Amino acid sequence: MSTTTREQETSIPSAGPSPLSSRARWAVMAAILLTMFMGSLDQTVVGTALPRIVTDLSGNSLYSWVVTAYLLSSTITVPIYGKFSDVFGRKPMLLVGVGLFLVGSWACGFSQNMGELIVFRALQGLGAGAIFPIALAVIGDLFSARERGRYQGLFGAVFGLSFIVGPFVGGWLTDNVSWRWVFYVNLPVGIAALAVITYVMPSLGRRGASALDLDYLGIALFCLGVIPLLIGLTNKGQTDSSGRLYDWTAPSVGGLILGGLLVLAVFVFVEWRAREPIVPLDLFRSRDYTASQVAVFLFAVGMFTAVIFLPRYYQAARGDTATQSGYEIWPLLVGLIGGSTGSGILISRIGRYKWILVASAVPLIVGGYLMTHLTASTGTWTLWLWMLILGLGVGPSLAGFTVAVQNVVPLDRLGVATSNLTFFRQIGGSVGLAVADTVFASAFTNRLPNALTSRGLPATVVHQLVAQGQALTGVGGGSGSLAQALPAQLRPLLPQIEAGIQDALAAAVAELFWITIVAGLLALACTLVLRDVTLRSGQDRRRESLTAEEASAPAPAAHL
Repeated sequence: MSTTTREQETSIPSAGPSPLSSRARWAVMAAILLTMFMGSLDQTVVGTALPRIVTDLSGNSLYSWVVTAYLLSSTITVPIYGKFSDVFGRKPMLLVGVGLFLVGSWACGFSQNMGELIVFRALQGLGAGAIFPIALAVIGDLFSARERGRYQGLFGAVFGLSFIVGPFVGGWLTDNVSWRWVFYVNLPVGIAALAVITYVMPSLGRRGASALDLDYLGIALFCLGVIPLLIGLTNKGQTDSSGRLYDWTAPSVGGLILGGLLVLAVFVFVEWRAREPIVPLDLFRSRDYTASQVAVFLFAVGMFTAVIFLPRYYQAARGDTATQSGYEIWPLLVGLIGGSTGSGILISRIGRYKWILVASAVPLIVGGYLMTHLTASTGTWTLWLWMLILGLGVGPSLAGFTVAVQNVVPLDRLGVATSNLTFFRQIGGSVGLAVADTVFASAFTNRLPNALTSRGLPATVVHQLVAQGQALTGVGGGSGSLAQALPAQLRPLLPQIEAGIQDALAAAVAELFWITIVAGLLALACTLVLRDVTLRSGQDRRRESLTAEEASAPAPAAHL
């Protein structure tokens, strides 16, 4: 079946934006923004509380699985929810997703051991997989292509705001109430959002859709392929019993990644022949669609490297606590929020997006280059300026590419197209972090000897410290922990050793931003591929609808 024929048979008979009143649309928008804020806030809040959680539940060996379980279940369900929302409507799928998220949150708060917490975090992730892609798709239902930019920009702002507020909320609740309220805090926000979605939001599904037509084999293969791929990428950042990072050739890393990719190759073969594929491959025939998906992947690679490793720089090279390090990257997040909202407003005002996205790649590349000069002694104001520039480069990608993708796909595929964008962004983050872990480990090992020697340490001491390798990366920022890790005869040299380790850590983090530069250059190439098209306004859509109705109306009978 050709693409054109399929679109004609399955397209929703809609002229564009939903006919809701302005007041009702804003009520839905408020509920959607609340839901997105709840989902994105949860990730940063839980991260701050995790050390206390694993201590209370005696589960330090399962620490990483609290995050991994959520990541796996939320990532694999993103395209599935997107497809289901196209078939059965946004409203029921969003209600299911938010409902699962709230049940998972409540259950996490009641967890009595780490096993229960991991299972309930996976349940929470099953709900979170619906929140982001469907929320973005709802904008396509409510507003015309030209109007969408400013509202998509708000979603980027919500994402950035959650990173600023999250560490404070998580730390305050953990210290003053209980870590369990890190999960319970989702309940009042989610219930309020559910009420508005239930009573105000419309539900438009495809006419004649049947659950029997869905691609269940594709769903199974997709899950079987993505799960080992993500676990392999996550394991790349873990250490073995000797304290060394797992190598790419390790079965728990390269073996799982290879196995996942092989299953995904079978998945692609199945999707070409599926009647209702969860990832419609014919959409990739569109130059704009493919370029946008690849660009979002690359922007995520550049963004997550900065968001994850800059707090590590502040902890290891500057001696900040985990909560303090989260606050220190506020200029990056302010730039992200400003870039997202500003580009969204600009796209809506001028009705074009290509050159805005092209321009956004420039500060990403420039910011990445400036960050390669990072040292342990870089001035605070200088570093804040560099992070602001970097954030201004990342922000527009959160809004602009969503507008670009939604502009080139038919209305009946808005959900799956938007969900694929979310999926590629999450996979890009996972790939970027796996590559960054490898680069960081190698750079630290290579930089450490010179950094220690420059501090006046004897060659025998340098050799002894270098032998400890990665074991030193976790203690570079604290004199107490470093003193405990050192042999007694080396403790008098603690100030020089600590300064040398901090220099090496800072240099290793700086080297990571070459990944950001490469990703930014490739993303720039993708944005140049986009067509420079004009977005349609609400009046344009209504005019086209009237023209189409007149053309399809039967001709009046001739009078004799």
